[in-house]
Amino acid sequence: MITSSPVGEWSWEPRAKDAEFRHGHAAQTATDLWRRLAEPGLARPGGKAGVRVSHRNDPRDRVVIRIDCPGTWLEPGGTYRAEKLFAVQVEVWGGTLLVATLETYSDAWLTRDTRGREQPEVYALNAPRLAAALDGISALLGGPPEPGEENRYAAPSTTGFRDVRAEGPAYDDAWGTFETLDRTRLLDSRLPRSEDDYEQIADGPVRYVAVRRDDRTLGFVWAAVDDSAAGYVPRTAAGDEAFDAGAAWVTVLREARRSGLTPLAALRDAVRRPAPPEAGVIAQGGPAEAPSLDALEELSGRY
Repeated sequence: MITSSPVGEWSWEPRAKDAEFRHGHAAQTATDLWRRLAEPGLARPGGKAGVRVSHRNDPRDRVVIRIDCPGTWLEPGGTYRAEKLFAVQVEVWGGTLLVATLETYSDAWLTRDTRGREQPEVYALNAPRLAAALDGISALLGGPPEPGEENRYAAPSTTGFRDVRAEGPAYDDAWGTFETLDRTRLLDSRLPRSEDDYEQIADGPVRYVAVRRDDRTLGFVWAAVDDSAAGYVPRTAAGDEAFDAGAAWVTVLREARRSGLTPLAALRDAVRRPAPPEAGVIAQGGPAEAPSLDALEELSGRY
């Protein structure tokens, strides 16, 4: 499963080889970490990068470089890509401290996935790749990582993640408990407040259509078969585009509700109407049906 918040993180605080760390060390270190991830295929070109530099009058003298790294994980059925499989962040403080942090947004390295299910084949294919990347970064920075604290998803270790099969995870279904809330927050942050949303909870089967851009699925517009609810489910692996497109489709659904359309009629209307440029396009073919909204959310978060 792919998540919107980190499954785990690791940090390093290397010592300066010169008299002090300069701002350029942040960029070089971030690039070197990306290369270590790329060696086992955990990072691919095409990610997003950002730079923050403190104001010249700010005594903290801080520079932060962050890279969202697309990458691939392996399953017995094939290779899959997420637009933010990892994130690299490097901070330099006052020339005296450099902190490098690696975050992952996938559970492919866990013995149990973030819904509490054992996944021995997925673990066997991916955990050694993460361990190799951590070893490579540790060799680069001169020491082992400091694992992040155990969180709602997993417990990081110096070589990847701790095996919690004997004691059990912190939550039986952490992804189902928290990821829906995280994705709703990210979607809502792109939208004005409104009283025109359809009910967002469905108790039975749902019909849905895929939203695509080029060769990628961004998410799904859905409506309950009993005509009680409708909404949009982002495909988390598609990254920010999934949420940007979702904001456009939620706006379309709000307009449909203001026009008096029922949820199923709104879904039919969404299929027929021209989509705004930022929304992607509805995939060809009629609506598919999932046995529940949870099953559709599982599809949107797994691949």
